[in-house]
Amino acid sequence: MEKNASKVYFTDFRCQADEGPADKLKRLIKAAGIDTIDMNNKFVAIKMHFGELGNMSYLRPNYAKAVADTVNSLGGKPFLTDCNTMYPGSRKNAIEHLYCAWENGFTPLSAGCPVIIGDGLKGTDDIEVPVNGGEYVKNAKIGRAVMDADIFISLTHFKGHEVAGFGGAIKNIGMGCGSRAGKTEQHSNGKPYIRKSRCVGCRRCMRECANGGLVFDEAAKKMTVDLDNCVGCGRCIGACNFDAIGFAQDAAVKELNCRMAEYTKAVIDGRPNFHISIICDVSPLCDCHSGNDAPIIADVGMFASFDPLALDQACVDACLKQPPLPNSQLTDEMAKEDFHDHHDHFDNANPNTEYKTCLAHAEKIGVGSREYELVLVK
Repeated sequence: MEKNASKVYFTDFRCQADEGPADKLKRLIKAAGIDTIDMNNKFVAIKMHFGELGNMSYLRPNYAKAVADTVNSLGGKPFLTDCNTMYPGSRKNAIEHLYCAWENGFTPLSAGCPVIIGDGLKGTDDIEVPVNGGEYVKNAKIGRAVMDADIFISLTHFKGHEVAGFGGAIKNIGMGCGSRAGKTEQHSNGKPYIRKSRCVGCRRCMRECANGGLVFDEAAKKMTVDLDNCVGCGRCIGACNFDAIGFAQDAAVKELNCRMAEYTKAVIDGRPNFHISIICDVSPLCDCHSGNDAPIIADVGMFASFDPLALDQACVDACLKQPPLPNSQLTDEMAKEDFHDHHDHFDNANPNTEYKTCLAHAEKIGVGSREYELVLVK
């Protein structure tokens, strides 16, 4: 084990008759040292994803309440938070975002603390935060409420992602804490293109585009891309069931990964932070979708660490040890005639994705360490 290895604490979902997963999560985070943070009378942001309306794979409020109850017991003032989205859906402004959170079960009663949308009513309430050592971003645009907190905790549903490969702690923090302008900055380098031979003219992708980046050619009955308006967010890729949309620049996803890592550094630098990831309902796509596919692997367990990078690396490694579940997007991809085995569940489930750049860049700029010691909590 490397000298600079970070400790990552792990427990599975096996529970005694008088204990549930939420109770076990409380034991896990206490074993990992959350109670060493001075929370007395401090504002504590708990960053998580409330799930798009219609999606059912997001983390249940029970997990949020376990974290909030622990913070309350330590004298802190917790609140759940997320920032508004770039794209259409049920979380593009604070009013709709709050209704979405409430409908998905996140209320002060069920979650043990209030919900505050981090970048305000229209996603414009942000603050520019310097990125120490940033190569792609000098000042990250972070939701003001996130930065106003004294202590930052991330609570992440670890799953697949149609652009970033997987959604872990770094994506939850870096992309999730960016204001609408911040999300645009992170996404803005890549531009999609249309494989016209595969486009069936269903226009489903247009419902995901908030920027006028897609224009339907009525004569040809095919979609086209308006490169001037497109911000490269990639939502259209996940919306297309026919693999008709790709990215025009190979470097786009890698640069997105690097920017996400730099946004993460901006969020956590200079204040106490703690991170939790839960590997369950590992859908192949993000919880931002208004639906979810079957899990690609079985549930694994819960992880906690003071190091978000070590946490992501430990979660990836744990997932790659699991066999693929049948009748999933992963096994569908593996059954294709032209399948190329990347020896990686996330790359195999979404072949156009790439996540290793994110982990490497996060380590380079000092987010944390990819070396870790896994500590089992029974």
